[in-house]
Amino acid sequence: MLRRLVLALSGLSMLAAGLNSGASAQGLFGSPPPKASSGDNAPADGLAPSPSAKPAPQTAPAEPAPAAPVLPGSPTAVVKPFYERLGLELDPAQRKNFIDPAKTVLDKSDALRASGQGECLDPNMALDNAEYDKLAIDKSLRTVEAVNGDQAKVVVAFVVEGYQHRLEWKLKKVGGDWKIADLLSVTGEWALSQYQCE
Repeated sequence: MLRRLVLALSGLSMLAAGLNSGASAQGLFGSPPPKASSGDNAPADGLAPSPSAKPAPQTAPAEPAPAAPVLPGSPTAVVKPFYERLGLELDPAQRKNFIDPAKTVLDKSDALRASGQGECLDPNMALDNAEYDKLAIDKSLRTVEAVNGDQAKVVVAFVVEGYQHRLEWKLKKVGGDWKIADLLSVTGEWALSQYQCE
């Protein structure tokens, strides 16, 4: 029993370390890095398998487990509304949920729009600029939250029209509340903080 608990905790800490270092794991985070072998059947203890050992049969992936409930006040609770209402990140009433550098970019975008000079940001950044398909997003949306002191990351993954999208929301705790500091697209390779809305 103790060994199972240790193995579970070590697996969880490896996942958290992967989130912090930018490493990717299969499933929510995509396929393994190119140097990794997806056929590596070496046991975790480092011992080579016996010559008579046969590899485990390949089976179809299981259906994903149901999503855990989102805790009120958690980083995920701050991010979730952006997937329930399209374009919420551009709503000036939502600035209370943002801090710099994201807040500065959003404020500059509002000023540019108000001046009549056009738009700086896409209206569906939370969707990685994918076409809005609520049914597909609701069906495939998965989140993973990692908290480290007063900083957190929420990785969001979903599929639209067969294309996988992954975004990373960076949050910071300010005055006891989680605030969004940046939004990065892992698949599109952009960050909200890099936009120059002037």
